[in-house]
Amino acid sequence: MPELSRADWVREATRTLHEAAVDSPRLSAELILQHVCGISRVELATRPETFLTSDQLSRMTGLLRRRADGEPAAYLLGQREFYGRDFRVTPATLIPRPETEHLIEAALKGCDGPASFADLGTGSGCIAVTLCAERPDWRGLMVDLSGRALAVACQNAVRHDVRQRLQPVRADFTRPLLRPESLDLLVSNPPYVGKTEYEGLSAEVRDFEPVTALVPNFVDSDKIPSHDHHHDHGGSHSHVPSTPPDKPEGLEHLIAVAQEAFVALKPGGLLLMEHGYAQGAAIKVLLESHKWENVLILKDLSGHDRVASARKPAA
Repeated sequence: MPELSRADWVREATRTLHEAAVDSPRLSAELILQHVCGISRVELATRPETFLTSDQLSRMTGLLRRRADGEPAAYLLGQREFYGRDFRVTPATLIPRPETEHLIEAALKGCDGPASFADLGTGSGCIAVTLCAERPDWRGLMVDLSGRALAVACQNAVRHDVRQRLQPVRADFTRPLLRPESLDLLVSNPPYVGKTEYEGLSAEVRDFEPVTALVPNFVDSDKIPSHDHHHDHGGSHSHVPSTPPDKPEGLEHLIAVAQEAFVALKPGGLLLMEHGYAQGAAIKVLLESHKWENVLILKDLSGHDRVASARKPAA
């Protein structure tokens, strides 16, 4: 086998990935090489002529084949950066998106001093871990239905030295869960993709990321036995109705989060939810019509509606 330099391999791998029509072919090739060789982007740029060993080539070829088949680079590498920190990810967790960083910014801006929070549908734990890493006087609950996802979230909490301030809870957040008026903040990036929209997602998302983290009420073998998803905290205490038939698809878990938040938040507490780009108007109407105050729909860097922010009445 002829010797191959780092630059040669990246060039050939980029061509392979381009022909396979995957996203960001050159970046993917570079990330695979950096991961296997244990080098930084700077070292790749400054020492492209370094030859690769047969073991490195073998490992990189295997990862390249998986990437060409559409498997996301984050799963190949086992991590993804979020808010300036690296987080472990596995096929049991959603891959953190830059859009979700808007939840972090809104939370940090919206809560002063020590705070107690819950992150519903925590997945990799990137939201909860980041909040505790940014605020040493915050404590939180990481709630998820998937035991495998919670294990990853705990690993990330240990990695970023906040595990002692985060409690993992395996539970279905569409059922009554949290103590009344126990939290200052409730934050969530819940499943909000409607079944129709899901069919139109890229194969990279559909074929590899956990559908239960994307589509509300999708049942798979990792789910705790299903329950009635109508959330009832006792008659008049239900502060968001079931999804009206004329509203966008995918609102079911956003509604459940809002119901849980109205019970669990202290007076004046803050609710933050990530949602789909076409759901902002519907979420705003639902929250405003059910006693929430200061309801805002925040946009992401692309100008799309992305985060709903609301306050529980102080009185």
